[in-house]
Amino acid sequence: MADELKPVESKNFIHAFIDEDTAPGGQFEGMRVHTRFPPEPNGYLHIGHCKALCIDFGSAEKYGGLCNLRFDDTNPAKEDTEFVEAIQEDIHWLGFDWGDRLFYGSDYFEQDYQFAVELIQKGLAYVCELSPAEFMANRGGVGVPAVSPYRDRPVAESLDLFARMRNGEFPEGSKTLRAKIDLASGNFNLRDPVLYRIRYVHHHRQGDKWCIYPMYDFAHPIQDALEGVTHSLCSLEFEAHRPLYEWVVNHVSIPYHKPRQIEFARLNIDHTVMSKRKLRALVEGGLVDGWDDPRMPTLCGLRRRGYTPASIRNFCERIGVAKAASTVEYAFLEHCLREDLNETARRVMAVLRPVKLVITNYPAGQTETFTVENNPNRPEDGTREVVFSRELYVEADDFLPEAAPKFKRLYPGGPECRLKGAYLIRCVGYETDGDGNVTEIAAEYAPDSRGGNPADGRKVKGATIHWVDAATAVEAEVRLYGNLFSDEAPDAADKDFMQCLNPDSLEVLTGCKLEASLAGVEPDARLQFMRLGYFCPDSRDSKPGRLVFNRAVSLKDSFKG
Repeated sequence: MADELKPVESKNFIHAFIDEDTAPGGQFEGMRVHTRFPPEPNGYLHIGHCKALCIDFGSAEKYGGLCNLRFDDTNPAKEDTEFVEAIQEDIHWLGFDWGDRLFYGSDYFEQDYQFAVELIQKGLAYVCELSPAEFMANRGGVGVPAVSPYRDRPVAESLDLFARMRNGEFPEGSKTLRAKIDLASGNFNLRDPVLYRIRYVHHHRQGDKWCIYPMYDFAHPIQDALEGVTHSLCSLEFEAHRPLYEWVVNHVSIPYHKPRQIEFARLNIDHTVMSKRKLRALVEGGLVDGWDDPRMPTLCGLRRRGYTPASIRNFCERIGVAKAASTVEYAFLEHCLREDLNETARRVMAVLRPVKLVITNYPAGQTETFTVENNPNRPEDGTREVVFSRELYVEADDFLPEAAPKFKRLYPGGPECRLKGAYLIRCVGYETDGDGNVTEIAAEYAPDSRGGNPADGRKVKGATIHWVDAATAVEAEVRLYGNLFSDEAPDAADKDFMQCLNPDSLEVLTGCKLEASLAGVEPDARLQFMRLGYFCPDSRDSKPGRLVFNRAVSLKDSFKG
């Protein structure tokens, strides 16, 4: 079912900066706005990335500009083509496209290397032989400068060592290339940061061609500049790295403009974690059903659960763009999905915990059909026929053996209730098994109430109940998902997120009864099971003859606004 995607049209502080930069006299006057989205292919995209996607691609859309997709594959240890392909699929699913502007950080390795050589030649970089432990021990503290015993190494010697690093002559961790900036800087990112390190790791694109790899803080600004990016939009943790970003583009001889880096607050959502390291631990530990587990905050997980691109983009648009970090309620994400599906989802009847209902005064062997609308909000979606007969299935919790306060559904001697779109019925009895479990409910119907409205206009005091015809129903497994974490803040520094997992985050129901129209349900269907919530076929496990549905979100909205 296609989603109607609306372009991002918000005005925020980032757009104010872009307006300033592109106005007469601005640093990018007359230039086309150009952004980029630079994911590292070491995991799957999650809902936190969506905010960056909407900002990067959305800003380009707003200003009629360009947005590159560039994979930051400069750290090969956990990067893989599996993630490259998954990231592209997720971005396209959200409705964004990079056209012919697909790049890889690793494709710039030779240029990165030459710019590093240039910095050495200018006396702005040197080869250091401190081990990682020694490097940290000599980093200094607040008001205490760092110490670097190799800082004054002759240029020729550093050039020779750097070339030999590239040739694989030294052990991993034995040497690094460092920028020569300011060992006493209050910003520790400027205390002669590492630009290159030795790593003997197979690269998913470059193979074993390289054994030295540039650090992100060195490669990223160079790649932005080479691609003509005007605005490098990134999350707030890179704010302290901006002086280094600017130092790099100002000291290498890139014959292009210098990009402007602008930071925004990351998206944080309660009851979840969005660290790829932690998500990977859940997957590799077998605590979830893969990266696309419907409880995961990954885009593939949200898609499998039943989220729509429109709902996610609307969520990102409505939470806005800010400088200050904040946490958004997961309930608001659900609210945005519920709003979208309320408008677009087809209404069907399904009984998740079925008990048989026998209408004792309905003729045995007789059937009839009722015409029902597919979506009251979309007349263009048409209608369908549902079969009605003497034996039906209803929800077990629509019946009680005895009356209870405020219970207006089925019980012996209780009020008339409506079978959705069919007839009025009244419960007259029930049967149980040897353990006392209700196995069958007996009821009588009012023949003059076809469509649910009595001919004499009498008031119906009972509730409206959904149902499924027993003879034509199809069976399905239905999975009910809750929050993966019971703790509101499982990502807090003082908590072990593994101890915050919700043991009741998944309930699997088998033997559910669904109306016959769902036997051939389309794989991307988004459905409202009347009175129960919004559901979709499971993209991995559901198939003809073995239907599996996931609950995307309940009907009840817990978001308070």
